[in-house]
Amino acid sequence: MSRFLFVVPPLVGHINPAVAVAAELGGRGHHVAWAGLPGIVGELAGRAEIHACDVPRDLQRPPGLRGMAALRYLWQDFLAPLAGAMAPGVERAVAAFRPDVIVADQQALAGALVAERLGIPHATSATTSAEFSAALAGMPKVEEWIGRQLDGLRAAFGNPLQTHDFRFSPDLVLAFTTRALTGDCAVPPQTRFVGPAPAHRAVPAPFPWEWRDGGRHTVLVSLGTANTGLGGHFLTECAAAVRDRARRVQAVIADPGGVLGGVSDPDILTMPRVPQLALLSGMSAVVCHAGHNTVAESLLHGVPLVVAPIRDDQPVVAAQVVTAGAGIRVRFGRGDRRTIGAALDAVLGDPRYRAAAERVRESFRAAGGAASAATHLEAFATGQQRGRP
Repeated sequence: MSRFLFVVPPLVGHINPAVAVAAELGGRGHHVAWAGLPGIVGELAGRAEIHACDVPRDLQRPPGLRGMAALRYLWQDFLAPLAGAMAPGVERAVAAFRPDVIVADQQALAGALVAERLGIPHATSATTSAEFSAALAGMPKVEEWIGRQLDGLRAAFGNPLQTHDFRFSPDLVLAFTTRALTGDCAVPPQTRFVGPAPAHRAVPAPFPWEWRDGGRHTVLVSLGTANTGLGGHFLTECAAAVRDRARRVQAVIADPGGVLGGVSDPDILTMPRVPQLALLSGMSAVVCHAGHNTVAESLLHGVPLVVAPIRDDQPVVAAQVVTAGAGIRVRFGRGDRRTIGAALDAVLGDPRYRAAAERVRESFRAAGGAASAATHLEAFATGQQRGRP
């Protein structure tokens, strides 16, 4: 049996797939431990061996950042400080747990850096399909700037003799998606497309199942866990668009900030938390921010989407959804009841969107998810899959 150390950032969408893979490995008899922020890892992974890592005191993104300002913030104010804060904790975890393999999330850069400095085999957990896009193609100065950030981090925490892009393990990259969504993108040869790995929610959020009206379409609206302060206008317009179609549409709206005032009537149900995985099998469509987790879980259930990307990788994921034919994109900042309603009419009324979502679903299922990822990690741990294309 092998020993796997998962190094994760304090981000729900990045931890959840790792939780599913870790559970699969544990079920096969392997030893699993975590390096990360104990509170959020413990909440998502349950009873587990967790080695505490520090994180910067303030990781709250200033509201309204877009474009290059958001990219600059991501590297200078999030990824680099997070790597520096986590690196000592990762080293302590390695000393205490003595892993055979480190599984490092792409945004927990300390995992890859410590692994290469200490000579420990590591695999990359690529939790968003945006990593396999040419989003910065034609922007050489931006790519050079990111390269300088990587060089600085390697000089401080990694092995300066290495030259590869440490965001991608040179031996094994686990991509929690498939080409049915990413399209024909260029990926490192060591990439394995395993599809989504949704984590089992030990205590799902309660839900009044009797509320649903089987004679109408039910739509789920969610902007994820990191956009609570940004979604007031958009959620309000979504509710208005649904009410305009109340004879044939009702909606469940995840509203953690309470901007809709806790509405609960036959047309609109708002809740601070919803049991998303449990709900998806009965949804006719999902309206979301194009966060990779929500998109992947929706498509894993064959549900078409209306996507309104806000920032970061979301525009890339939204473009992939549209190119795959599985949804329609609307502008988050300018989304109103008319444009959101028109997009809902299309994905609910045109069967081609659901057919495309179902094609992606079949590719996801065939990829194997957490079981496939665990099998690749087992082979990697025994030296059978290192650097092999």
